[in-house]
Amino acid sequence: MVARLLLLRARPRRPAGGPGPVRRRLSAGSGSREYLQRSIVPTMHFQDSLPRLPIPKLEDTIKRYLRAQKPLLDDGQFRKTEQFCKSFENGIGKELHEQLVAQDKQNKHTSYISGPWFDMYLTARDPVVLNFNPFVAFHPDPKSEYNDQLTRATNMTISAIRFLKTLRTGLLEPEVFHLNPAKSDTDTFKRLIRFVPSSLSWYGAYLVNAYPLDMSQYFRLFNSTRLPRPVRDELVTDESARHLLVLRKGHFYVFDVLDQDGNIVSASEIQAHLKYILSDSSATPDFPLAYLTTENRDVWAELRERLVSGGNEEALRKVDTAVFCLCLDDFPIKDLVHLSHTMLHSDGTNRWFDKSFNLILAKDGTAAVHFEHAWGDGVAVLRFFNEVFKDSTQAPAITPQSQPAHTDSSAAVRRLNFKLDDAMKASIGAAKDKFDAIVKTLTIDFIQFQRGGKEFLKNQKLSPDAVAQLAFQMAFLRQYGRTVATYESCSTAAFKHGRTETIRPASIFTKKCSEAFVREPSRHSAGELCQMMVECSTYHGQLTKEAAMGQGFDRHLFALRYLAAAKGIALPELFLDPAYRQINHNILSTSTLSSSTVNIGGFAPVVPDGFGIGYAVHDKWIGCNVSSYPGRNAREFLQCVEKALEDIFDAIEGKRIKT
Repeated sequence: MVARLLLLRARPRRPAGGPGPVRRRLSAGSGSREYLQRSIVPTMHFQDSLPRLPIPKLEDTIKRYLRAQKPLLDDGQFRKTEQFCKSFENGIGKELHEQLVAQDKQNKHTSYISGPWFDMYLTARDPVVLNFNPFVAFHPDPKSEYNDQLTRATNMTISAIRFLKTLRTGLLEPEVFHLNPAKSDTDTFKRLIRFVPSSLSWYGAYLVNAYPLDMSQYFRLFNSTRLPRPVRDELVTDESARHLLVLRKGHFYVFDVLDQDGNIVSASEIQAHLKYILSDSSATPDFPLAYLTTENRDVWAELRERLVSGGNEEALRKVDTAVFCLCLDDFPIKDLVHLSHTMLHSDGTNRWFDKSFNLILAKDGTAAVHFEHAWGDGVAVLRFFNEVFKDSTQAPAITPQSQPAHTDSSAAVRRLNFKLDDAMKASIGAAKDKFDAIVKTLTIDFIQFQRGGKEFLKNQKLSPDAVAQLAFQMAFLRQYGRTVATYESCSTAAFKHGRTETIRPASIFTKKCSEAFVREPSRHSAGELCQMMVECSTYHGQLTKEAAMGQGFDRHLFALRYLAAAKGIALPELFLDPAYRQINHNILSTSTLSSSTVNIGGFAPVVPDGFGIGYAVHDKWIGCNVSSYPGRNAREFLQCVEKALEDIFDAIEGKRIKT
C-alpha cells in the first residue's frame, strides 16, 4: 500500500530522463557483491521508444466527467453541470484542447502532464509531511535474528547502495509488465531484444505481450532532495556525492559509503560506523533542525536562506546531496498503529522530510521507506523497496555474528554541527509547536479482514479491487448517509514520463449497490445483490483500464485548467462550478500497492474532512489502514468497512444480509 502514488518538469532531455541508456564502465575493483543483478538488457533500453501519453478526445473527457459526477449530484445540480460542460466543449474548452495538442506535438520528449504535475507539487506551499509524503513498511526479515537494528540497518544500507550502483551502470533489469511471462520473461527473449535499437525496442517487447514501463524517475531516488524556494521549490540531484546521511536522536552524521573509485565501502566498515553512531550517548538537541522540514514551504525557504547566510551552507549541502537518509530510532514498534504514526510523521526530530526518501529503522529492526512525492511515484519506489528487501534478506552483507571492522569510526564519521542564532532557535520552536499540534489531531487505525481475499473473489469472477472500493462506498454511506468524491491512484508508467491518472470508484453502480446493501437489504435476494456487485466490478474494470491507458478525465481537465492559467485566460465556468470543486475535494482518498514485501503503508487525508485509505487485497485476506482528522472517525469508518466486507461475503455465499 502506498499513498498518492504521484515526475519532472518538462526540461531538456537529459535531466528529464535521468541516466541515459548507455552503460557506465564497471570499475576495475567491481565484484559480484557490488551489484544486485547483471541484466543483459540495458536498464534504459526501452526508454526512447516508449509510447507517448495520449491526450484524450475532449468529448470523451466530458462524457467521463459527467458519468463521475452523476452519483454525487442531485438532478438540478447535474443539469447545471451538464450545461457548463456543453458550453466548455463547444467554446473555450475546444480552443484550450487544440492548444494543448499543439503544445504536446512540440514536446515529444515528454508527456503533456509532466510539467503541470511537477508544478502542482512544487508550487504547493503546505508542508510536505502529512500533506504529500507517504510511507511503506517492510515485513520483518524472515530470519528473526537478522532484525537486530544494527544488522538490518547495515544489510539494508548495503542493498540500497547495490541498487544505486546497479541502476547507474545500466545493469538493473528494465521495468517490464509481462502479460505472457513464459514468452517474454525469458533469457531467449532478452538475448534477442538487447540487439534491437533503443528507438524500436518497445515494439519488439509489444510483439510478445510485454510492456516496458517508464523509468525516467529512477535517477531521483538517490543523492536528491527537494529544496524549499519562495513560490516554487526545486528538485536537486548530485550524483557525485558518495556519503550517507544518518539521523539519530535529532543529530546528523555523514560518512562515505562509496570509495573514490565508486566501489562500495566494505560491509564491516559500514557496520562499524553505524555501531559508532548508535553508541553516541548525546541527548537530543534542544532545537532539532529537522523540524524546519515540517514547515510551510515559504517559511522554510526564508529560514533556509538565513541558515545559509549564517554559516551553514556546507553542512546543508551534505544533507541535500547525501545518497539517502538513514533514520535510526531509539524505540521499538508496539503495534501496526504505532508503526504507521512512526513511519508517517514520528515526532519530527529524526527525519529529513525533504530527502527523496528516508530509510527508517526502529530499535527492534522494523523498517520502512518514507518518501517525498514531487520527484516520483509508487512504481520507482516499489521497485527499489522490493529489490532492497529481497537482497537484504536473501543475500545479506553481514550476519548477526559478523564483527565490525577495526577502523577509526571517529575519523570516518562526521557529525554535522549547525550554527543557530536565537531567532533561528525560536523558529525551530515555532515549527515544533505547529507540527505537534497537527500530529495530535491525526488518528490512524487498521484492520485485517481474514475471511477471504484475492483468490476467493477471483473465483467469483469479481475484481478484488472493485470489491474493496465498493466496501469503502458502503462504509461511508452507512456512517454518513451519502456518496462522496473518491480518488484512486492509477499509474500511467506504460507511457513516456507518465505519472498517474485518477480512477473514480464512486459510480451510479456502486451507489445503487451500496444503497441496496445498507438501506434495504431485505428487499433484495443474495443473487440480486451479487448481480449488482458484478455490475460494479465490470464498470470498475473499465475505469481502471481507461485510467491505465491515459484515458481518464482528471489529468486532461487539470492540464486544460493549467494551460488557461498559464495563458492568462479567465478561468472557464466549468472550473468555477461548485460541482467541479466538490469532485476534487476527495473525501475518500485511496491507494493500493500490493507486494509480498509490503507489511503496511499509509498516508494522511488529503482534505481536513476526509479519510486517507491505504489498502491491499492479499491472496487470503484484506488489509486496510485509515487516517482521519477531527470531524471524521477512522475507527468507526473501519468498523463500517468490516461490516461491508462481511455483507459482501455473506451475499456471495447466499446468506441473508443483517441490517
